[in-house]
Amino acid sequence: MRSDRIKKGADRSPHRSLLKALGYTDEEMQQPLVGIVNSKNEIVPGHIHLDRITEAVKAGVRMGGGTPMEFPSIAVCDGIAMGHVGMHYSLATRELIADSIEATVMAHAFDALVMIPNCDKVVPGMLMAAARLNIPTVIVSGGPMLAGKVTDRVERPDVSLSTVFEAVGGVTAGTMTEEDLYEYEEHACPGCGSCSG
Repeated sequence: MRSDRIKKGADRSPHRSLLKALGYTDEEMQQPLVGIVNSKNEIVPGHIHLDRITEAVKAGVRMGGGTPMEFPSIAVCDGIAMGHVGMHYSLATRELIADSIEATVMAHAFDALVMIPNCDKVVPGMLMAAARLNIPTVIVSGGPMLAGKVTDRVERPDVSLSTVFEAVGGVTAGTMTEEDLYEYEEHACPGCGSCSG
């Protein structure tokens, strides 16, 4: 196993001691070490729920005879970064994500990897890392956000973030009221997941 380089032999006693500080048992250290990377955070709607998916993945790794070891990835919400200097940083995060995952996996000698991404910079960043690492890797998507509903709109009851962007243009053009825009704003993103629309 790749992970033997951090856990096998007398000269790896300090390494095992550090793993024991994390709560890992001798039995767990003898199993394949499976890195579980996710981008869960409280600033991106597409990532707020990834911890729940991660717990299910970790349970599956344990059932399969592996030892899951979770670590984080950064993420930026393009929708929130848009329209100000923040958008200058969005694309750069793709490389940071790939680099940080590669560094973590190589430094800790994982035997395999499960990636739990969402959204349009994190997914390619994680895929880039997977290609560089060339170890068994499974990708589990966080899934899409459901569309919202505006119940008193017969012509367009389903609303999404795209609808809100279009509505901003409608207010600017004078074809929509700010009250209608606010109603879309309130209902377009009803929960977690990558942006719909």
